[in-house]
Amino acid sequence: PHTEGAATLVKQEGTGTELPMTGDKVFVHYVGTLLDGTPFDSSRERGEKFSFELGKGQVIKAWDLGVATMKVGEISQLICKPEYAYGTAGSPPKIPPNATLVFQVELFEFRGEDITEGEDGGIIRRIITKGEGYTKPNEGAAVEVCLEGSCEGKVFDKRELKFELGDGESLGLPSGVEKALMAMEQGEESLFIIKPKYGYGNTGNSKYNIPGEATLQYKLKLTTFEKAKESWEMNSAEKLEQSIIVKEKGTQYFKEGKYRQASVQYKRIVSWLENESSLPEGEEQKAQALRLAAHLNLAMCFLKLQEPSSTFDNCDKALELDDTNEKALFRRGEALFAMKEFDRARADFQRVIQLYPSNKAAKSQVALCQKQIKEQHEKDKRLYANMFQKFAERDAKEEADKGMENGGGMEVEESGGQE
Repeated sequence: PHTEGAATLVKQEGTGTELPMTGDKVFVHYVGTLLDGTPFDSSRERGEKFSFELGKGQVIKAWDLGVATMKVGEISQLICKPEYAYGTAGSPPKIPPNATLVFQVELFEFRGEDITEGEDGGIIRRIITKGEGYTKPNEGAAVEVCLEGSCEGKVFDKRELKFELGDGESLGLPSGVEKALMAMEQGEESLFIIKPKYGYGNTGNSKYNIPGEATLQYKLKLTTFEKAKESWEMNSAEKLEQSIIVKEKGTQYFKEGKYRQASVQYKRIVSWLENESSLPEGEEQKAQALRLAAHLNLAMCFLKLQEPSSTFDNCDKALELDDTNEKALFRRGEALFAMKEFDRARADFQRVIQLYPSNKAAKSQVALCQKQIKEQHEKDKRLYANMFQKFAERDAKEEADKGMENGGGMEVEESGGQE
């Protein structure tokens, strides 16, 4: 194929029908010469394949265009006019100004871009149409998306959605879709391959008839988005105003039993107000009350999600703001109970009774702790009794053995002889 200023001549046909896509990592060998045949660079001489991300401007323009037309196994000659290579400046000392270059390129493999934080291969992107702009959606951004989810070639979900990132789970979207959207630019259309860890896990999804451990494919088009304001973009008044809004949202989720999404909302309040020092006169109390409520609600969410150590941390944060808070002490007691720290749990529930004598629930919790502590003691006693029993038996045996050594030798010989 000829493009203005960059021609590709196929020297050896490749295999397969697939072409690499924008953003794919491509692996090639190349030999570069000037028009008169003078070599100036060769990966083959270095004995090491060269890799780059296609279509991202990491290489000269002719390469981005040329390699995009190649199949795996193909060897092609790219003839590159200066404006698609090093232009009027050249690349001293080897490439003179206004040089047309010839590259012989062999394509070995290409693979989609891994967009997970730890690059664990869990979400792979293939860009169909590149987006524009430099920004990408953040947590809480309002997005408009066309999506098509398929599993083993069967489409199971096809929708156009408007939602805020963080709410995807309530729309039946796996976490990988939200992670994918946070890597996209406006107008981009891409194909994402999502492993079970970021999909529907080992349980699958009964609504869509998806078995456990299924790999999903999502074709996503990010039509438009509006970023959620980051903490540093908001003044104190805006932070307070937004906190009240997301607190309502969190409470709505909580009522619907969506504790994970509720926690996302409450965490936003904490991140906005935690270090807010420039509050206008009289707003301190409001911010304090919102922070306290956020930590108490987070503690509740984590109790429901059976994550007691996160519950514990949030109760501690709440008690820093209000050291006699009834709910914080009670919930910390529940967390400690779940962590099997019955003594510490009992202390928290006793403190609740001391401060709030009418709290009946705390009284029954103290009784439960007592029962657990007693059971623990019984268990320990049995364990120790057994251990002492064993020690006693061992000592007795050692004594007996000693007796044998000190003059029981003859008998042993005799009994030995009779067998």
